[in-house]
Amino acid sequence: MANKNETGHPINVANFDELLAFVLGYGTDFRPTKKTIQTDALQLVSNNANNAIAAVNLALPPYTNAVAAREAVFEPLSKLVTRLMNALIATDATKQVVDSAKSLGRKLQGVRANPKKTEAQKKALLDKGVEVVEISSSQVGYNNLVSNFDQLINLLASISVFEPNEEDLKISSLTVLYNDLKDKNAAVIAAKAPLSNARLVRNRILYKEKTGLYDVAADVKAYVKSLYGATSPQYKQISQLKFTKIKP
Repeated sequence: MANKNETGHPINVANFDELLAFVLGYGTDFRPTKKTIQTDALQLVSNNANNAIAAVNLALPPYTNAVAAREAVFEPLSKLVTRLMNALIATDATKQVVDSAKSLGRKLQGVRANPKKTEAQKKALLDKGVEVVEISSSQVGYNNLVSNFDQLINLLASISVFEPNEEDLKISSLTVLYNDLKDKNAAVIAAKAPLSNARLVRNRILYKEKTGLYDVAADVKAYVKSLYGATSPQYKQISQLKFTKIKP
């Protein structure tokens, strides 16, 4: 489902186009001195705004599809890590090696080695003069997940006693999965840039101070109000058109 902001931009543009249609209908009555609200300028704003919305709409599906594909391949990772840890524990690997693997496993699963202290525990320590500063140990960002999974594979590959019979737990299978994770993450990064750039252009055209669609629409309303009066049918036509300034 599109978020409220994404659906709000096209509504602003559609309302502006309706505003422009009313203005054109006023014919020679509509003669503002301000250049930014003269009919040629309004038509240009409309064209640019519609093109900007179309550019975002064009860039959005590749990004959405890339995100969905990444989520699908990353979703089973946590359960796989749990199986790998149990498979390693079931070998003759040393405690030190197992602990190192567990540390990487916790990073991959976003689990802390030591639970965070409660607010009551922090207050009790503070009363004793001990200030508690806890830094998040969760490294579940996709770039971190890819890096930590690579480290885990390299660690497991260095353990001679880690030779699972399960096909998906073998180093070769883990390496294939790592490459897929890396590729899917890279695809999202690549698709994000054009979408972000398209949104920047759209936001400038719609919301730039004084020359953006939002401010121009307000100026048009003010001129029509001054031209025909606040109770005129012309002003009532356009006063019902709502424009929302959406923050990026």
